[in-house]
Amino acid sequence: MKPTADADPPTRRPNRSSRGFAPIGTVLLILLVTVLAGGSAVLVTSAVDPMEPAPTASVSLSVEDRTVTLRHRGGDALSIPDLRIRLRVDGEPLADQPPVPFFSAAGFDPGPTGAFNSAGTTTLSPGESASFRVAGTNDPVPTPGTTVELRIFDGDQPVAKLTTTAT
Repeated sequence: MKPTADADPPTRRPNRSSRGFAPIGTVLLILLVTVLAGGSAVLVTSAVDPMEPAPTASVSLSVEDRTVTLRHRGGDALSIPDLRIRLRVDGEPLADQPPVPFFSAAGFDPGPTGAFNSAGTTTLSPGESASFRVAGTNDPVPTPGTTVELRIFDGDQPVAKLTTTAT
C-alpha cells in the first residue's frame, strides 16, 4: 500500500552519529563562563589600587610685598616633591604657577626659602616655613589689599586651601 500525503511520516530511530551529547557541551560552556568570570574578577580587583590618604597638616599663609610664606603649624610632614601649589589673586590664577621645589622659575624671583628651594630639604615639617616671591612679570601680582588663595595638593588629592589678604 502506498502512503498518502495525509499520513504521518515514518519515525526514524536516531543513531549515535546523528544526535549531540548535551552534558559535555553544557559542562564545557559552564567551565568557559566560570574561567572568564574569574579572569575578569582578577582584572577588576587588581585594577582598583587603593589610594593613600593625603597628608593631614595644619598650615598658615601670609603674603607680604609679593612674598608668599607657608608655615607648617602641625600634623604630617609635607613631602615637597609630591606637592602641587596653585595660587590665585582676587580669584584669578597666576599666569605662572610655582613649581616646587625650584630655584629659578618663570614668574618668580630666584631663591625661594626653606623646602621650596630645590637646594633645601625635601620635606616641610611642623615648625618650619617656606616662601617664594612672585615676580612683577607674573599676572596678577599680589598687592596690598588683594585676596590671595593658596591651594596645596599631594598629587591630585587636596591637602589645604588657604586664603589671606596681602599686606
